[in-house]
Amino acid sequence: MENPQDIFSSNGGCLIDIVIEKYLVESKESVSHVQLACSMQDCAFPLDGTELCIWNTEDPSHQLLILRGHHQPITAMAFGNKVNPLLICSASLDYVIMWNLEECREKVLQGLVPRGTVMGSLLGKVLCLQLSPDDHVVAVCAGNKIFMLDIEVWDHCTGSLIYSSSVLSAYPLLSLFIDAESRQLVTGCADGQLWIFSLMDGHHYRRVARVDLRKKTETFSTRRVKSGLCSQPEESHLPSTSALGKGEQVEVTFPVLRLAPCDLSLIPNSACGCLSSENTQCVWIGSSVGLFVFNLANLEVEAALYYKDFQSLSILLAGSCALRNRTADRKALCLLASLFGGKIAVLEINPAALVRAQQCHSVGQSLSVPASFCVLPTSPLYLGIAKEKSTKAASQQRCGHDGAVNAVCWSQDRRWLLSAAQDGTLRVWSARGAELALLLGKDMFSKPIQSAQFYYIDAFILLSSGPEFQLLKYHIDTCKDEIKRYKQKSKSKLICRLSMTGAVDMTSLSAVNDFYSHIVLTAGRNRTVEVFDLNAGCSAAVIAEAHSRPVHQICQNKGSSFTTQQPQAYNLFLTTAIGDGMRLWDLRTLRCERHFEGHPTRGYPCGIAFSPCGRFAACGAEDRHAYVYEMGSSTYSHRLAGHTDTVTGVAFNPSAPQQFSSCHHVKKDMFAFPSAMIESFLRPPQHCRTVSQLATATLDGKLQLFLAE
Repeated sequence: MENPQDIFSSNGGCLIDIVIEKYLVESKESVSHVQLACSMQDCAFPLDGTELCIWNTEDPSHQLLILRGHHQPITAMAFGNKVNPLLICSASLDYVIMWNLEECREKVLQGLVPRGTVMGSLLGKVLCLQLSPDDHVVAVCAGNKIFMLDIEVWDHCTGSLIYSSSVLSAYPLLSLFIDAESRQLVTGCADGQLWIFSLMDGHHYRRVARVDLRKKTETFSTRRVKSGLCSQPEESHLPSTSALGKGEQVEVTFPVLRLAPCDLSLIPNSACGCLSSENTQCVWIGSSVGLFVFNLANLEVEAALYYKDFQSLSILLAGSCALRNRTADRKALCLLASLFGGKIAVLEINPAALVRAQQCHSVGQSLSVPASFCVLPTSPLYLGIAKEKSTKAASQQRCGHDGAVNAVCWSQDRRWLLSAAQDGTLRVWSARGAELALLLGKDMFSKPIQSAQFYYIDAFILLSSGPEFQLLKYHIDTCKDEIKRYKQKSKSKLICRLSMTGAVDMTSLSAVNDFYSHIVLTAGRNRTVEVFDLNAGCSAAVIAEAHSRPVHQICQNKGSSFTTQQPQAYNLFLTTAIGDGMRLWDLRTLRCERHFEGHPTRGYPCGIAFSPCGRFAACGAEDRHAYVYEMGSSTYSHRLAGHTDTVTGVAFNPSAPQQFSSCHHVKKDMFAFPSAMIESFLRPPQHCRTVSQLATATLDGKLQLFLAE
């Protein structure tokens, strides 16, 4: 077993502050796969099969209460939602009994035998119980009766079925949770899969995401190792354990035994590190090997508690689990039953200590996309602006590219158009004519240019080639010498070049050109996103495992000259990768704030775009649709049809940052549509300046324009 001090960072206090085993009892019969129950102060579990045991965590005089009434082993139990009176319902093959705990305790003090109310009898094996919010109705899952765990949502007022899903998995569904704030339904399977559905009006119970808990925990461990929070790789946390003998490994699944709300809003932000607790929607996941704090917004594991990492815990593999938050001391109660044997343990967990011990340090809080400091004398930006010495012009000039065009970008003043291609050249063209203003030959770059753009309000050209990006100062002279027409008067000079950590090839590059910014965002083939601060002239931060595949586009929230946003909003940016959807990041915390994966992109790199108002994000997809997401929701708000092939690019009109609905088609035969070419097509209507426009480009060379009033 690894040393827990190597697993949890030392910035969050002692390990004993994270979890404490408060109570341990051993039953004569196994309690594995039995629905346990927790309330704010009480824990309920079956003892010796037929006895219902209530343990109070607060009052010593009410520490143990044993209720007898079942003749068959208890299979499920659940507390009511009201505090006074506090009810608990228990079920077995013979009876479903409702108990009033206050009355039961009074009868015990009087020397009488407490009795419950029989709600039903001989219903079969009950696997799940749930009381309604007013404690007037009990939902019982017994065989094929009262289908609640089968993802069937009922209208209780009319008693009619309003939705029934198809078969989600070959494995049984073990847990169900409805988040009232985000209006999402989450269910967990025995194979460790999480299925998330939207319950919002008009969404028709569409699937938001499917999550593999095992892969998410592996990604969480890898990120912590690469960020330096762990002194060694967490090999023991991977889903395998030595169980057959020395040198033999048996794979361990992560069955989702229980889902429960995890309210981090009760925890101060200072106690959560860089995890903002105010707007974070998290859920507890109880599994056989540990407990996990799962973020419903970014679909990531925020913290992991493995039972085997704490020598004081008696249960290392759990067969049943129950969880409940306590608002009084901001802690959580966890009731565990051993997978093998009859051990039952009550754990007290400190969520603040757990999250603080595993969250990264706030290294990104000093980073900001809008320039907040003057350019330093040692900055490459300062050297490039202060010195404009002439350099020898490029000797190679052609009338056009000989390879596929990788990047097209307009200058901020719309006078110049920049293009880069696979032939290894970069060209700057005059927007007023077809003449070539600047040519940078292939001898200047070791590999073909993947990304290129104007930067720092057209003061520089920024481009990526291989594992590095280059910052070029340029001067364009369109005057012609009739005697030496072949000689180019426009000039460029290399100011600096910076490489990614690990010298991996860059797959995407992004920087703001509409206002002064020192930040450059890059993505590499090793699935990382790296932040460079050109004011300091070095790498500022690295985001490991940003996606499951290399990022093919970074899109920053740049706004437009027609609309303004709060300065903090410009620190948001989007990334996308094939097969892994789209992620929203905050530069200040270097964290993924939301994950959008409702659009299929399994084999082709589809483009993404930010709306000028910063409230929406659009993306292409392989199902011949364009998708629009609101920043506050993980599922799409609009699905735009009418395309005839894969939607490869999207762009918003910069002058109309409103929401769109109906569509109007405009088609043009072309082979490819870079994003800047799509933006150049967008023009606000002359008769109306309040119409929103979203342009999309498809793989078959068609351009479509969507309008909305």
